[in-house]
Amino acid sequence: MRILFLGDVVGRTGREAVMSRLPGLRRALALDLVVVNAENASHGFGLSPAIGVSLFEAGVDVITLGNHSWDRRDLIGHIDAEPRIVRPLNYPPGTPGQGSVVVDLADGRRALVVNVMGRLFMDPLDDPFRCVADLLARHRMGAVAAGGTVQAVVVDIHAEATSEKWAFGHMFDGRASLVVGTHTHTPTADHRILAAGTAFQTDAGMCGDYDSVIGMVKEPAITRFVRKMPTERLQPAEGEATLCGLMVETDDSTGLAMRVAPLRQGGLLAQTLPDF
Repeated sequence: MRILFLGDVVGRTGREAVMSRLPGLRRALALDLVVVNAENASHGFGLSPAIGVSLFEAGVDVITLGNHSWDRRDLIGHIDAEPRIVRPLNYPPGTPGQGSVVVDLADGRRALVVNVMGRLFMDPLDDPFRCVADLLARHRMGAVAAGGTVQAVVVDIHAEATSEKWAFGHMFDGRASLVVGTHTHTPTADHRILAAGTAFQTDAGMCGDYDSVIGMVKEPAITRFVRKMPTERLQPAEGEATLCGLMVETDDSTGLAMRVAPLRQGGLLAQTLPDF
């Protein structure tokens, strides 16, 4: 299975970059599954239902969220009716929406996509390690003939601390096709396949303007650090966005990763496109 994961979409330029480039990337890379974190897609804070529809129309299969899940209140009444929008699994019981979804591909293969939020320097939610362990105990990767319920598992861990993301990747090595971090909006250079076959990257980066402070206009963000006082609401930077993420190719018989490579297109960062 050929999977593309794109990091946090920030504001108008970020989502326009995804919507304009993704159809061509799906064709050029022969993608089977596209997962995008879009918790900052609506003016930098949250996801509106209408923007979710636009991303799906552009070729996104699953949208993951994070700590800004409920910044747009109109999503609360929409998320239960749209299983392709996945909020963190470790929100308390009774929270609207769901933390995972099984996607049925046109050729009959299936993929489990999971969203979970870390706890270091984040909201004190339920234990993400236990929540994902319980979920994966109900899903087996691999060929249907060998008892597999899904042919791939993608886990988006939306977390601040690199140590928590590393620990999470190693804990689920061999039980997921891809464990990838989001939230810090900065792509890390550590994409690799772990010892038991799970592809991992600490953070996928963002789809947004990198002439910014993690996607936001520079001056107000700098002022907050310098003066330690509130400023006007932060606004997304609107220069050319870099589409940022990574691609994984998995083995259907095991669900494990065979190849992984970063993707960066447009904007300021060094450009790279997977060559498999």
